[in-house]
Amino acid sequence: MAVKLEGILPVLPTPYLADGNVDLDAMESVAQFCVDAGASALVFPGVASEFNFLSSDERMALMRVVCGVAKGRLPVVCSGGAGEASAIGADILKSQQLGAEAAMVLIPQQFQNDEDGALRFILSVIENAPGVDIVLQNAPNPVGAGLSAPALMRIVEATDAIRYVKEETLPSGPKITELRISAPKHLRGIIGGGGARYVIDEMNRGAVAAMPAAEITDIHVEMWNAYKRGDEAKARELYRESLPLLIIQLIYRMRLTKSVLTKRGIFNNSIVRAPLPEFDAYDEAELQAQLNRLSRYFKIAPAKVAAA
Repeated sequence: MAVKLEGILPVLPTPYLADGNVDLDAMESVAQFCVDAGASALVFPGVASEFNFLSSDERMALMRVVCGVAKGRLPVVCSGGAGEASAIGADILKSQQLGAEAAMVLIPQQFQNDEDGALRFILSVIENAPGVDIVLQNAPNPVGAGLSAPALMRIVEATDAIRYVKEETLPSGPKITELRISAPKHLRGIIGGGGARYVIDEMNRGAVAAMPAAEITDIHVEMWNAYKRGDEAKARELYRESLPLLIIQLIYRMRLTKSVLTKRGIFNNSIVRAPLPEFDAYDEAELQAQLNRLSRYFKIAPAKVAAA
């Protein structure tokens, strides 16, 4: 039976120790934070996890931690990282053996004008990871291929291994609508991306889930749940309140995520491997102002995370 994905599915960031190695204890803390916050699944490693800066051994060590936290409580969506289809498939199978129940596969940037090449690539990944439910990720350049909705649907129609599409090219809304309307029966739903900056529009258009970063999972879960129970006013309130922080994240990306998690007592530092801009004193002051304003909406206190 295909894994069911719905609601808020946070993409976990990769924590590092001061010596540059991955921090397995902090990985456990952020995974537990997301479980306590009510996430419907854990996603690792995605683009927001710096997957292209991790070795296969590091990914597997971190995946073992994530699956250990999630075991028996919620699904884990893995990724095979970047590179050749055979290597991606091999890493997906390793993650499945650890407990991952689905795999997100990014259509790489080199296929932006090559639908046939994208299809061959996806089918090759599936051939190397048979029996795994696939989330097909359509990300914009320069990360992904940014394919059109008709091209995506032709790829989806070619194999029933693809159970979901994560659509995050801009504008994502019209593509989500087009994909949902034209989806074959084996496709279980469209998942929103873009860091939850467009999540209300995505929900309005029938997206079954969203994959934001992990720093305010408790707020995103409450937003999603409010919308689903018919309290759109509360959902929009949380959306308005969280959006300024997510605008900063658009620039600083994983550095912002890790800085917030550090300030919330979940990470020990905000070290990144990706070449991202640094915060200056004005950025730090603005980040703290945003967190002070958002703190009344936090459901998970650092003490609870530490005690879990």
